[in-house]
Amino acid sequence: MADPPRTLRKDAALNRERLLAAAEELFAEHGLDVTLNDIAHHAGVGVGTAYRRFANKAEVIDALFEERLEQVADVAREALAEPDAWVGLVAFVTRALTMQFGDRGLNDLMNDRALGDSRVAEVRDRVAPIITALVERAKEQGVVRPDFDQSDLIFLQVALSAVADRTRTVAPELYHRYLVMFLDGISTRRDAFSPLLVEPLSPRATHEAMTRRRRETPPAVTG
Repeated sequence: MADPPRTLRKDAALNRERLLAAAEELFAEHGLDVTLNDIAHHAGVGVGTAYRRFANKAEVIDALFEERLEQVADVAREALAEPDAWVGLVAFVTRALTMQFGDRGLNDLMNDRALGDSRVAEVRDRVAPIITALVERAKEQGVVRPDFDQSDLIFLQVALSAVADRTRTVAPELYHRYLVMFLDGISTRRDAFSPLLVEPLSPRATHEAMTRRRRETPPAVTG
């Protein structure tokens, strides 16, 4: 005897939640290179079930990251609302990096426009003009060097994200050291260098961080 429709709908909703929870764990730990098959195995459901819930990985990314990118946009809006352009710019960079540090998937998504689908792209495109406004206002207030550009901020975030990703298991606070150097490099509001509160890595720890990716293995697929 077939299950009643309500039971089937409940099972489908439960499987969708399991898949999203599994995807969130894998994306956060490994980035967005994992496959829908990996997600299905991690969730403990069949691959066919996964493809009935999501046509492809881009749909999973949309389901998970639209809200998260909107949170990044909120951080940018709050920074723009700060009257002191320097305080707002520093707040945005610091908070955005903190959000990316704990989530490799978000880090990948912020740094690669090819990832995700229409809804995620729409939110990401809403963030860009706010960042541009942050930079332009900082230049108008004379708190950053006059040749500083919005694209510079994006690439410097990419660089700091890479440092954070490389050293997360060796020295998780290390990226703050380079954030201070970056801010000193663009600021016009200092008479002396800001103190570096995080110590540099030893040669051995540096080697460990730089070779970590070679030693890592992709997420295990069981079944």
